[in-house]
Amino acid sequence: MSLPAAAPTGGPGTDAVTVAPVAPGRLGVPLTVEEAARYLPALERWSAARRTELDALDKAALASPQGSGATPDLLLSLALWKAVADRAALLTATWAGGRVGAVERERLSTLVWGRLDTRVTAPGTPSGLLETAAGLAVSLPEACRLSDALVASLRVRLGLDLSAAEVTARLRALRAQLERIREQVGTEPAGRHQQEGAATAARLARRLADVRDKAGRGGDVDGLLGPLEIEASTAERDLIVGAARRREAASRLERARGLRTELEAREAALAQLVQQCVATVDPAPRYAVPDVSVLGPVPNTPAALDAYLDRLEQVSRAMSVVQGAYGQALRDHEELVARLDALRAKATALGVAEQPDLRRGHALAAETLERRPCPMGIAQQLVALYLSYLGAATAPPRPRTATLDRTPRPEERHP
Repeated sequence: MSLPAAAPTGGPGTDAVTVAPVAPGRLGVPLTVEEAARYLPALERWSAARRTELDALDKAALASPQGSGATPDLLLSLALWKAVADRAALLTATWAGGRVGAVERERLSTLVWGRLDTRVTAPGTPSGLLETAAGLAVSLPEACRLSDALVASLRVRLGLDLSAAEVTARLRALRAQLERIREQVGTEPAGRHQQEGAATAARLARRLADVRDKAGRGGDVDGLLGPLEIEASTAERDLIVGAARRREAASRLERARGLRTELEAREAALAQLVQQCVATVDPAPRYAVPDVSVLGPVPNTPAALDAYLDRLEQVSRAMSVVQGAYGQALRDHEELVARLDALRAKATALGVAEQPDLRRGHALAAETLERRPCPMGIAQQLVALYLSYLGAATAPPRPRTATLDRTPRPEERHP
């Protein structure tokens, strides 16, 4: 297994330790300019140092009898590093040297806390490892922390001892991570999930205290830190994903309530429209106005909420059909009235409006259009009749055929 070369910034077995920088903000909250200015350079330094560590670990794996067992973790570490490096490039492009506004700062937050693409694309990678890496639904900070934990585990597996400075730094990072887990547990709704999260946080805290005490006594904690870091990172990731799903469910709930309120208002307005149309024209469309109340109250469970939103959308489409049909019937009546008025104005301009046929035709058509409900079929025929009268009254007179009165010639006379 060979990895592309990277600029050396340290490696395993030295006093230097690479720990991911703490990500600013949280999901859905735009980054400030100061936070982005501190975090992006630190992330780039971490990415370069992590790549150098992976190169060194790859060489150590090739030289170690246990190197073949480290291949899956090395490939997964490479997938995490590549996903972070790609996301860091997008962050840098969005940052544009600090020329950012509100939209760009919100985009930076989305890039930091959104899901990464962790698929391995290196040639010769086993398909099982591809599926494992692709199944990691992690954000940028979680990917960095998982990478830290994997590298620490690889150091132990390959027999690369940790220095005292590395142990101290990783213990400090674990304490900070446990504090974030406790805060996240505090935001969980009361119930089983919160109790399970609190129990997990307490168990991790006890294990961390044991590791810290053993390291203080000079004991070897190389094999304890890696699994603890992985479990802590997994717990934090699950809490973050759960909170994101709850926010999404809350958003759907607000959307369902708002859509229902809108449909109730449309239902009342449509009832008035239907009443007006039935009183104005005959025949009127025969559509029933959907009753929103038959849907029942807005549910609060995700599955029921999705089905409820689908039904609300169906009701909205049905209301659009009803509004289109009754509204078109009223518009047809209004257009017929406007057409008769236009024809009357034309007849007046041409000086033929008071001719008996036109006067009787207009009076009959106008009276029919004012009737409630108006018989639309008869009204259309009467307006067409008035148009025919107007055409006849304004048509030019036909020329008469001239006849010659002459005396027949003698040869044309009959005997």
